[in-house]
Amino acid sequence: MKGLKKIALATAVAAAPFAAQAELQAMDDSMMGNVTGQAGVTIELETQVSIGQFTYTDEGTFAVKDIELGGALASSSQSAADYAAATGAGELLDQLKIDIDIADDGDAIIHVGSLQTDGSGNPVPIDWGFTAGSMELDGNGGQNTVLVSNMDAWGLLGALDIVVDTDDVDGQAGTGTLNIDAAFTVNEMSFDVEFLGIGVRGMTINSSEAGGEVLGETALVEIFAEDPTAPTAAELRKVGLAQAGFAIVGLDVYKGSGLGASTATDVLRVDVEDVLMDINVAETVIGGANIGTIGIDNLHISNTKLAVYGH
Repeated sequence: MKGLKKIALATAVAAAPFAAQAELQAMDDSMMGNVTGQAGVTIELETQVSIGQFTYTDEGTFAVKDIELGGALASSSQSAADYAAATGAGELLDQLKIDIDIADDGDAIIHVGSLQTDGSGNPVPIDWGFTAGSMELDGNGGQNTVLVSNMDAWGLLGALDIVVDTDDVDGQAGTGTLNIDAAFTVNEMSFDVEFLGIGVRGMTINSSEAGGEVLGETALVEIFAEDPTAPTAAELRKVGLAQAGFAIVGLDVYKGSGLGASTATDVLRVDVEDVLMDINVAETVIGGANIGTIGIDNLHISNTKLAVYGH
């Protein structure tokens, strides 16, 4: 019962920011209109995805088995069931509205938002659920190691913005950058790390403003704005989403050169603009016993670059 109480408490903390729906106005279409300034195509979507097995094979194989993606009820957790009972969420990933605009300079601007609004006209976050039976390494001689199993997670999507920026990269004509900005929560995640004998129960990912030290608007502007004295509408939108309870992730993906003294060219580059979130784990299980909770307050990752290529 003690463990269940901890999970319930963690779930309640994760859901708390959404009780103040007035804060969610940062996600509305009128503000997004100020960001894009365009009129284009809208796609409404509902879906449920099931994948029996995904594999990556080099000499041996990495396999992810029994993948399910849908709404909150794709998760088997009690907290997801409680959320569904309170809101009408189901097994479908639904209520998605995808706005696609092409700007004057050729940039493709894609915004994923919510079709649903509350009684005050504010958008309702999109619920999602994900499960995976196992993640395994397989050798050609019959070797097998189960890395992760019994993964079960659900949460809320506040916004997803994707821009294909046509500006040339490093002066190379015909190149461009994929900019990804996401605002989301993980309201509960559980999984087992089989080969280490570790289990994680009741993991949550939320905004830096959800608990612990609250940064506040001024500090958030300092983090997200290139020029804090004159933040753009897009930068202020990130601030609003963080204040509304969402973890924020911003990435740039493009073709470029290796890092530092590397001589690699035409590699997949991933530059992390900002990752800002709180992470909490209700139970850490080792040897069948809960050894305690884990908390990470105001995790901020920036100035981080990756270069990915074959060898």
